[in-house]
Amino acid sequence: MAEPKNRRPRIAVTNDDGITAKGIQSLAEAMTEFGDVYVIAPDSPQSGMGHAVTFSRILRLHPFEFGRGVKEAHACSGTPVDCVKLAVAEVFGEDNLPDLLVSGVNHGSNASINVIYSGTMSAAVEGAMCGIPSIGFSLLDERWDADFSASIEVARTLARAVLERGMPSGTCLNVNIPKLSPEALQGIKICRQAMGHWRDTFDQRQTPGGSPYYWMRGEFHNPDKGEDTDIHALSKGYASVVPVQFDLTAHHTIGTLNGWNLGHED
Repeated sequence: MAEPKNRRPRIAVTNDDGITAKGIQSLAEAMTEFGDVYVIAPDSPQSGMGHAVTFSRILRLHPFEFGRGVKEAHACSGTPVDCVKLAVAEVFGEDNLPDLLVSGVNHGSNASINVIYSGTMSAAVEGAMCGIPSIGFSLLDERWDADFSASIEVARTLARAVLERGMPSGTCLNVNIPKLSPEALQGIKICRQAMGHWRDTFDQRQTPGGSPYYWMRGEFHNPDKGEDTDIHALSKGYASVVPVQFDLTAHHTIGTLNGWNLGHED
């Protein structure tokens, strides 16, 4: 049966900080302005899970009383990517995909190389892989009670644009917002990902029984001084928007590797 032409858009909302986090509560409520909102999010924090999926244990999906004008909400026992997979397969159905998927707002930065580790952005990437226009939002403030008002203004702007214009196939958006008030935010800039990296260190400690264990630490370093990067935009008070693709092929390297003559051409 054909859907009514005047139906409201369906918007899926997920995150990696857990379904009770302030960031997702603020984002889901804001999205009710644009359509019917369905929250499918982890039942506990899942930061740093990247694109992990659950194979070795069962997954649970429980109804959740979310409120805030949300049409339907579910708490999932798995990772952010599990949430998207279950949303597609069980909540919406592969023939009834949502019109938009938003992930976040994450408590902390996912700019530069952090996108690789981010559960927030992996959920957005999974959404794009399923053919859903998807956006991941992150605020450069890790506090549980952070002020998300500037983030929500940015989220409204980008959600409206994507719902109106769609997204290029095979891509999603990585959006980071500086820790500023809406009045102090300078605007929104389209950027490339800065080529930063983490220098990892580990504190070795001991259990009361004398067994060693490790606590990971590290410092972020950004040798990329380009003025077109997400890190630069954020430092100047702009929200950064980086288009992300899930085709990881280094296309510019194919010619070089072909020059190695590794095999015989027919």
